[in-house]
Amino acid sequence: MKYVIIFAFIGIVGSLGAALFFMMKTQVNGKAGEQKMAWALALRVGLSIVLFVSLLLAWKLGYLHPTGISAGQ
Repeated sequence: MKYVIIFAFIGIVGSLGAALFFMMKTQVNGKAGEQKMAWALALRVGLSIVLFVSLLLAWKLGYLHPTGISAGQ
């Protein structure tokens, strides 16, 4: 499960970097770069939602266990 989470974070950061790249290119190319940037940001949002839902599902099925400081401390 740790590797899935790491790969998802890498995908999210990579998509954000691609959006930044297309945003910088938009100043030169115009509309084509804007559409690619929008797709990269939409992909980032989609990956984030899938990661969040998969973490909740993994917790519910018992693949992840909460650890750390308890709520009363």
